[in-house]
Amino acid sequence: MPDADQHSHARPKGRGATGNVPNRYHERTTERCDDGWHQEDLPPLRTSLGVDRARSAISWNDSPDIPFDRSVNPYRGCEHGCIYCYARPSHAWLDLSPGLDFESRLFYKPDLPERLREALSAKSYKPAPMAIGSITDAYQPIEREQGLTRQIIEILCESRHPFAVITKSALIERDLDLIGAAAQAGIAQVAVSLTTLQPALARQMEPRAATPIRRLKVIERLAERGIPVRLMVAPIVPVLTDHELETLMRAGREAGASAACYVLLRLPRELSSLFRQWLQEVAPDSFDHVMNRLREAHGDHDYDSEFGHRMTGTGVYADLLAQRFDLACRRLGLQHGIPDLRSDRFDAAALHGQLSLF
Repeated sequence: MPDADQHSHARPKGRGATGNVPNRYHERTTERCDDGWHQEDLPPLRTSLGVDRARSAISWNDSPDIPFDRSVNPYRGCEHGCIYCYARPSHAWLDLSPGLDFESRLFYKPDLPERLREALSAKSYKPAPMAIGSITDAYQPIEREQGLTRQIIEILCESRHPFAVITKSALIERDLDLIGAAAQAGIAQVAVSLTTLQPALARQMEPRAATPIRRLKVIERLAERGIPVRLMVAPIVPVLTDHELETLMRAGREAGASAACYVLLRLPRELSSLFRQWLQEVAPDSFDHVMNRLREAHGDHDYDSEFGHRMTGTGVYADLLAQRFDLACRRLGLQHGIPDLRSDRFDAAALHGQLSLF
């Protein structure tokens, strides 16, 4: 069982979570306590990388809240360390903590490209837009060495399969050649998430992600290549970032985004306690204000998982956010959606040595 107790004192430098909260399957936990003796500092928290064999390449969903029914995710866990990440509770499936384990004990799927080729080649397969990095960022730092995301995009390009990348990493610029060519063929688009323009807050909330200004530069370079870009203002954190909504949208539009969407902070399962610990550490004076506003939008709970509510909330505060977003979209000329990707060009035969589109 993971040590549940790196959490009670100083947060490791460059990490988002304050510690390793127990996951929902643990029957017992341990805690550090001050017994009056001198306590030595914990050693630096290093990132480890393990192998996760892919049983299947494609993850399917039937959620009405998201615009795709399939995705491919080359990594489990994410070194960006965003404290608000809704994917943190997924680490419990590995019997690990959604806290520091999620951002330091990572797993990659070396056989994912092979599994993807098999899935796309199946006679029963019907093409539709594929999301890349819908759970954890496919361009997180370990992608520099592993290169799985580029391999996935190469396969999708070979077969002319439509895809959308979701990221907050500048590493996506490495693959502008592939994504740019695919966008010209109408089969690729990118969503870039932006949470705040406050450097100090960004460093606390998303310690190993690209800076806000760097993400705007990513949008600019994607747009210069003719790649449709959607700005994701996600998540909106009540009190801490909600006042930036229009400013973020204006900055994204000026950088080249053609569409926008937003997501209100959601705190499923263990993420609730993790975020509360972090908030108590970095903004104790705002703690009650943030949580009361969030609970107001989620039916007096930290999170409401009901479809139609979970992404944007309900009530007066949620309605006001929606109105502000719609007004800003109209004023800035931002669309709610990007033009549909083309699925009619898909050609599975190209995966078996025939000529590809590019």
